[in-house]
Amino acid sequence: MKKNSGSRSEKINGADPADAYELIMDAIVTQELAPSQKVSENILTEMFDITRTTARNIMEQLTAQQFLVSISPRITRVAPLTLLDVKQNFEMRKMLQPNIFAMAAPHIDYDRFRKLNDAVSHKGQITDEATALSLLKANKKFNVFIAQQIKYPLLIHWISQLEDTTMRIYWLYIKMKGTLPFTWEHQRDLIEAMRNDRSRDIREQTHKILSKSEERVLDAIFLHDQLYKQDLRLPSDTE
Repeated sequence: MKKNSGSRSEKINGADPADAYELIMDAIVTQELAPSQKVSENILTEMFDITRTTARNIMEQLTAQQFLVSISPRITRVAPLTLLDVKQNFEMRKMLQPNIFAMAAPHIDYDRFRKLNDAVSHKGQITDEATALSLLKANKKFNVFIAQQIKYPLLIHWISQLEDTTMRIYWLYIKMKGTLPFTWEHQRDLIEAMRNDRSRDIREQTHKILSKSEERVLDAIFLHDQLYKQDLRLPSDTE
């Protein structure tokens, strides 16, 4: 897959802390900040041209969300990404999302729903990292939008955090296979079931998409002999 020209760690020069948070989260998703890599206020300040205060606040937030792990008062690392993390992520989504989609169906603005789904669609191979990241963000936005229709703030928070981990997992798959682990046909059947508010079909289609995606992701991991045994980390071009 073609890398972006230049680093994704673009300088933000005092931009809103939310922008800095998103940029650092993107770096975790794309493994620019690799699993188990050491991070610090100095490292983030240098990479992203942000203040130490902003770096400290973001580190605290990401640690609370378990995307960073504090090993000791002086050592913080990017959270590992393991097979157990992959399996737990899919299990959690298979428990939550079928019911969320079924509950949300009567309340959805389907014009917006269709546009959000179209943003996830991509024909052919995904050949560059910018497109890959854009599709992953669109997929997260689609799934968070569904959760927002139920109007349970805590549930929305859970889904958003699950989707951030999903982006880390699907990034690996795209890098290995050049596609997302689900197809347009899968999404089409789900949208049809939701439009007609068929709760049983919605649950079945959602579970089918997640189960098929899990199978494809795990198969790709097991067949990729360059993945690290503990951290699911693809070697960089310099390794």
